[in-house]
Amino acid sequence: MRRSAWTVAKAELRGYFDHPTAYILVVAFLGLSLFLTFRTMYASGAASMRPFFDLLPILLAIFVPAATMRSLAEEKRGGTLEWLSAHPLDEIDLVVGKFLGNWLFVCLTLAGSLPTSLGLLLVSEADPGILIAQYVGAALLAAQLVALGLWASSLTRNQISAFILAALLSFVLFLIGLPVVQIGLPPLIGGALAKLSVVSHFQNVARGVLDLRDVLYFLSTGALFLVLSWVMLLRERLSRTGADYGRLRLGTTAVVGLVLVLNLLGGHIRGRLDLTRENLFTLAPGTRAILRNLDDLVQVKLFVSAELPPELQLQLRDVRDLLADLRRASNGNLAVQELDPDKDDKADEEASSLGIYPIDFNILRDNEFQVKRGYYGLAVLYADQREVIPVIQRTDDLEYRLASAIQKMTRQKKPTVLFAQGYGAKADYDLPDFRNALGDRYTLRTLWMDGDSLPPISPDSIQVVVVAGPTQRMDSAALTRIREYVNEGGSLLLFLEAVHLDPQGGFQPIPVYSGLEPFIEEFGVHLGTRMVADLASNERVSLGQRGIFNIIAPYPLWPVVRRASDHVITRSLSSLTLGWAGYLEMTDSVGKGITPLWQTTEAGIVRALDLPLVPDQDWSVPPDQLGVRTVAVAVDPGAEDGEGNAGGKSRTGRMVVVADLTFLEPQFARANPQNAVFAANALDWLAQDEALIRIRSKVRVPPTLAFTSDWSRHALKWGNLVGVPVLFVLFGIWRVTGRRRRAEGRWKEVMA
Repeated sequence: MRRSAWTVAKAELRGYFDHPTAYILVVAFLGLSLFLTFRTMYASGAASMRPFFDLLPILLAIFVPAATMRSLAEEKRGGTLEWLSAHPLDEIDLVVGKFLGNWLFVCLTLAGSLPTSLGLLLVSEADPGILIAQYVGAALLAAQLVALGLWASSLTRNQISAFILAALLSFVLFLIGLPVVQIGLPPLIGGALAKLSVVSHFQNVARGVLDLRDVLYFLSTGALFLVLSWVMLLRERLSRTGADYGRLRLGTTAVVGLVLVLNLLGGHIRGRLDLTRENLFTLAPGTRAILRNLDDLVQVKLFVSAELPPELQLQLRDVRDLLADLRRASNGNLAVQELDPDKDDKADEEASSLGIYPIDFNILRDNEFQVKRGYYGLAVLYADQREVIPVIQRTDDLEYRLASAIQKMTRQKKPTVLFAQGYGAKADYDLPDFRNALGDRYTLRTLWMDGDSLPPISPDSIQVVVVAGPTQRMDSAALTRIREYVNEGGSLLLFLEAVHLDPQGGFQPIPVYSGLEPFIEEFGVHLGTRMVADLASNERVSLGQRGIFNIIAPYPLWPVVRRASDHVITRSLSSLTLGWAGYLEMTDSVGKGITPLWQTTEAGIVRALDLPLVPDQDWSVPPDQLGVRTVAVAVDPGAEDGEGNAGGKSRTGRMVVVADLTFLEPQFARANPQNAVFAANALDWLAQDEALIRIRSKVRVPPTLAFTSDWSRHALKWGNLVGVPVLFVLFGIWRVTGRRRRAEGRWKEVMA
C-alpha cells in the first residue's frame, strides 16, 4: 500500500472521531447489539457469543451504510475530488484509503464487544477458537459491506441516497439466503443466489471454521465493489467515446464475471482451518485409525438429487467435505460415489433396494405451495454387509455414525456387555437413548442377579458389566460375583441412586441401599446418602400457568454439572444434566487411580431428604455450606504404573461410578444429548475401545453459562451493556471538545 493511500485512511479515520455523529452510531450499535445478546445469552444459559454474531449481518446492514454514506458522495458534492486529483493521489489511492479508514472504524466499533467475549471466557468454558473465528468472520463481513457502501457512495452526490442504496443492497445479500425467500425460487436460481448470499458463508465461519470458500467469497465480493468504486471515479475524467473508456467497461465486465464464476462454481475448492478447541470439524484421530486399518475396500454411496431445497445446500457441502476427508485418510480403501437417482434409473433401483427413498419438501409455485421429492441419503457397503442412513438429518454426528458403521462391519468380533438385572436395576431397553448411542457395536446380554444359582462372570467373555440403578439390597451371592469379576480384571459401570422417588407416595424421596456401597468404598469412593443441588448451574422448569403467564424458575435439584478433569471420557463434553442425584466422596484416592469426571460449581450443596422437592421455595443456604460436589468418578487401579499392574499385583478392572441413573431417562437424555454420549464414552473406556470416544464426543453445544454469585452475573452484563458505551461517550467528549484546542495549536505552529 502506498503512503498516499495510508494518508487518506488516517484522515478518514480521524474525521470519524472528530465528529459526534460517529459516537452516536457506535453507542447505538453497541447498546442495541449487546442488549439483545445478553437477553438471549442469559435466557438460554449458553456460554456463547452466537446471539451477537447471528444479529451482526442485520445490524451491519444499517450501521455500515450510515458510516460510509458520506465518504465519496460528500467529496463529489463539495467538489473536492478535483482538488484531490491535483495532488499526487490517484483514484486507486483514494478508494483504498477511504476503504481502510471506514473498515478500521467499523472494526474498532466491533472491538467494543471484546470485553463481553473476554468476560465470557473468564466465567465459563467458552471456546476461544470459536470466538477468534467469529471475529475474523465479522471483520471479513465488515470489509465486504464497507466496500459495498463505498460503491453506493460513489454513485451519487447525495448522502441519503447513498445510505438507502447501500442498505438496500446489504439487505438483499442477506435476504436471498433465507429459506422464506429461497422456497419461492426455482432450485437452480435459488441455489445460485444462496452461494452469493452472506447468510451461509457467515454462519459457516461463525461456528469456528475458516473455510477457504467462505474467505474467498468475502474477499472477492469486497474487491469487486472496490473495483466498481474505482471505475465510478475514473469514468468521471474519461471520454465516453474514447478507447480507454471502452477498455474500462470491458475490464469491469470481466471482473464481475470472474467473481461470479469463482463463487458459483468454486464449490470444489478445498482448504479450511478448524479453530475449535476440540477440532470439531476435523477428522478425529480415532476415525483416521479406523480408516488406516482397513484391509479391504469399503464403499460409501451418497444418493442426492440435484434439486434439493436450498436450505440443505450448506449441510450438503459439509457432507461432501466429510466424505472427501474420509476418502483421503483411507489410503485408497474407501471409495466414495455420488449418485443422482432422479437422472439414473440404475441409481434409483439401487437406492430403493438399500431402503433409501425420496423425501418430500415444499416449493412455492404460482403463489401456492407444491410438493417436490428428492433423495438425500447414503449407504456404507462392505462385503455383504450394509449400513444405511435413509435421510441425512444432521451432520454433527455423521462422522461418528460412519466411523462406527465401518468399524462394526470390518471388526472380527463385537465385545459383549452384560446388564445385571434384578434388585430394581434397569435393563438396556429401559434406557433407549443410551442403547441408541451404543449402536450395534456391542453384543448386549442380560443376567438376572437374584436367581438361586448365579454362574460366575468371566472377563474373558464379558468385557463390561453394567449395573443400572438398583433400588433393593443385593444378596451376598450377587455381590460376590461382581467382586470376583472386577478382581479378575473385568470392568464395571455403576449407576447408583442415592434416593428413590416413590410416585405413589407423593414422590417422597426414599433412601436407597443396594449393598454396593461397601464394595466401592474398597476403592476409595463413598456414596453420599443425600441429594446434591447446584444453586448456580441448573435446569429451569415450568411452575405452571399463573394468570396469563407461564412461569419458569431454576430447579437446583436438577443440576447441570461441569467437567471435572481432562479425562478421555469427558474431554470433549461440557455439561451433564442430572435429576435428584447423589454425590461421591473420595475417601482414599492415593494409589487408587481415582479421577473425578463431573462436579458441580462452587455453589453446590447437599440436601436432606426431609426437605421439600418443589422448585418454588427458598434455596438460600449459609455460605459455609456451599462447595464443589463430585457426582461421577473413573477408577483405574492399574493406571499408576501404566503397564496394567498396580504395585506388582494382578490388575483389578476399571470402574466408572455415577451417583445417578435418572440422567439417562428420556426426559433428561433428550434435553441434553451429552448425557447419553457420556454413558457411551464410559462404556467404551471400560471396554478399552477408545477409538470412537473422541468422535462421539464432538458435541457442538456451547457450555453452560453459570455464575457463582449474583455480583459476577451483574458485573458481566452491566459492565459491558453500560460501561463500554459510556467509555466511548467519555472518549468522544474529550476528543470533540479538544478539537478546537488542537486546531489552534497546529495554527500557532504554522504561524511560527
